[in-house]
Amino acid sequence: MNDSIVLDVNELHVNIHADREQVQAVRNVSFRIQSGKVLGIVGESGCGKSMTCLAILGLLHPSARITKGSISLKGQPLSKLSQRQLTRIRGREIALILQNPMTAFNPVLTIGKQFTETLRAHQSISRQQANQRAIECLKQMALHDPEKVLGQYPFELSGGMLQRVMIALSLAMNPSLLIADEPTTALDPGNKSNVIEALRTVKREGKTAILLVSHDLDVIGELADDVAVMKDGQIVEIAPAEQLFSMPKHEYTKLLLDARLVANSSKE
Repeated sequence: MNDSIVLDVNELHVNIHADREQVQAVRNVSFRIQSGKVLGIVGESGCGKSMTCLAILGLLHPSARITKGSISLKGQPLSKLSQRQLTRIRGREIALILQNPMTAFNPVLTIGKQFTETLRAHQSISRQQANQRAIECLKQMALHDPEKVLGQYPFELSGGMLQRVMIALSLAMNPSLLIADEPTTALDPGNKSNVIEALRTVKREGKTAILLVSHDLDVIGELADDVAVMKDGQIVEIAPAEQLFSMPKHEYTKLLLDARLVANSSKE
């Protein structure tokens, strides 16, 4: 296998048990992401995007399970690991950026305390070293006055600033894989632009593979090297971003792109 391949998802199937029947939430999904590359996954709500992410993270609901296929991180099969091993990997090797960053932070602790404690839980460094690393990473995310940010509580920051703090923390952990699940959905245009630039900074580092899940094709177009289009639990088209946007092959992809053009023209 190519050494630069960070994530390898092969023929993944996920079933959900509901009301005495099984629903195929994810069907025969396969893709790979190399370090320094961004794979965008697009599709309507309920198409299986988030379920695929949860399967990769080992965080499927008890009613859902992987019935077939494999998920490997840098050649290591994740499905064979214990929950303790997965927890360690989620903290160190796989970072997650959520749609609502407020849920990722403890509201009664300062950003600095949460940042440094997370770093020290996974790295053998002093509190002072962790604090310095936090300041460096916040600066990389273009957050002004990082010392002040570290002294603030989550509710004192905007959603866009919290997203950039979360990305900064991910950067500090040097993850192999960053999963960004609808990272710009709840943001205004200014904050959205800042978060896109922050993710671009991670991409430029060239060390981390990024799985970017979004229904916003403009965000995908800004960041993704390759794009996978999901519908009804399966990938109906996957191609380099430029090719997919200019010459879509599947009818569903064409519908998504047409809807994007209509939405953008209505903004003008």
